[in-house]
Amino acid sequence: MLEADFVIVGSGSAGSALAYRLSEDGKHSVIVLEFGGTDIGPLIQMPSALSYPMNMATYDWGFSSEPEPHLNNRRLATPRGKVLGGSSSINGMVYVRGHARDYDHWAEVGATGWAYADVLPYFKRMETAHGGEAGWRGTDGPMHIQRGSRTNPLYNAFIEAGRQAGFETTDDYNGSKGEGFGPMEQTIHQGRRWSTANAYLRPAMRRGNVRVVRGLARRVLFENQRAVGVEFEAQKRIQAVHAKREVILAASSINSPKLLMLSGIGPADHLREHGIAVLADRPGVGANLQDHMELYIQQEARDTATLHDVLDPISKARIGAEWLLFKTGLGATNHFEAAAFVRSAPGVDYPDIQYHFLPAAISYDGKATAGVAGFQAHVGPMRSKSRGSVTLRSPDPREKPVIRFNYMSHPDDWREFRHAIRLTREIFSQSAFDPFRGKEISPGSHVQTDDELDDFIRNHAESAYHPCGTCRMGAASDPPAVVDPECRVIGVEGLRVADSSIFPRVTYGNLNGPSIMTGEKASDHILGRQPLPRSNQEPWINPRWQESDR
Repeated sequence: MLEADFVIVGSGSAGSALAYRLSEDGKHSVIVLEFGGTDIGPLIQMPSALSYPMNMATYDWGFSSEPEPHLNNRRLATPRGKVLGGSSSINGMVYVRGHARDYDHWAEVGATGWAYADVLPYFKRMETAHGGEAGWRGTDGPMHIQRGSRTNPLYNAFIEAGRQAGFETTDDYNGSKGEGFGPMEQTIHQGRRWSTANAYLRPAMRRGNVRVVRGLARRVLFENQRAVGVEFEAQKRIQAVHAKREVILAASSINSPKLLMLSGIGPADHLREHGIAVLADRPGVGANLQDHMELYIQQEARDTATLHDVLDPISKARIGAEWLLFKTGLGATNHFEAAAFVRSAPGVDYPDIQYHFLPAAISYDGKATAGVAGFQAHVGPMRSKSRGSVTLRSPDPREKPVIRFNYMSHPDDWREFRHAIRLTREIFSQSAFDPFRGKEISPGSHVQTDDELDDFIRNHAESAYHPCGTCRMGAASDPPAVVDPECRVIGVEGLRVADSSIFPRVTYGNLNGPSIMTGEKASDHILGRQPLPRSNQEPWINPRWQESDR
């Protein structure tokens, strides 16, 4: 019989970190159940190839939203990694910890022990930061974090334009100062994508007490309200893996709530509707779904400093060959090398707008280019009040769940998005861009009024691929909470969830970093260890936050 002390479902950002830490002292055995296959090969390992794996059925679960009523009934792609390393193997390799205030908010709404002072030591434990603010960054952790070379002059033009517009600059948004324009950080190491498969899972597997089992998790197995294993399908056979101590779901904010519901944990009426016996009535399972949305604001470039000239097949082949031989050149970056985190209005105490800057005019999935030399900013509000859900389509584990984000369902979202577009135009109009700026490609200078901007948003806003919140962490006495502050599923024993689904509210920026931290911190709770000592470092908050947006 397949058996281990701990059974982890999912080898992604949190799951791989859990496997590494739970096996570290050599006392415990770990089985990681992963449906996807190998991450070996240039399409995943070459950073600049990032648009390929997220569009490939081999590596991606292929989820999409239901028609979104506020976005002209568009179905939006919801990529999730189906491969060793999970979404850390198909993401954009952008590294953002999240703002200190994000975690303080978590603690305020019931995630006791997850304030910034509590989580900062775990971020330090997981990092080896190549650059960044001394004293605020980790120096010997499994996750290598680097900055891009920013040799393209457009990156520095973007940062300088932000400064000219009156905004702060920061040399390390993952350090004490999380507000301003500055270099963007990447999970890239020695020219390769530094996924959690590379950072955590492979070193863990070399210990001999960790193994990966391939299969589709169907449900958690219980005896008298206690999780004892996982039923899974592999080679067209239904099998089981037994957990001597605990089962941990780290299957994503889409698949973790789905597995809970298939196992009888979730909103009782919904489970009964699908003929599933109710083990624990938890109405919060699948609720509280959140995401970041973004738009591409694109500008023609008069200078040839963009990536447009290297998008032809011959240039791509040359870039690929250099990467294969030396792990250097344009293939060794994700091209996200400048960033900004800014506040939308006076009275907002920490940034709620994020920018990724790119010296090309191209869609994130690589499918559509503007056809001309250009540059773009990905911009969007970071704390939308809209909430959605993940529910079962049927009791068949092979069926994709029903994903409803309810994007743009809160009126504040529209006001915030319009502001973000106008702010981007203001930044692109600064003198730093004078040598480069051509005409506006998208939305186009003819799009000016609120109604015109709303129409553009409705037709072009995309997911930034940061879904979270569907197994919310909170006090055990809180009915909508799914897990307690030690990641234990409320109402049963021997089962935890540790991934982005437990986030009470989406953090600012990209979610790979916070998801890895979740796996790191959860491992100490699972092993019954004293959490790392709290930090006494105080983050910078803009002293003008009440009077000004900059």
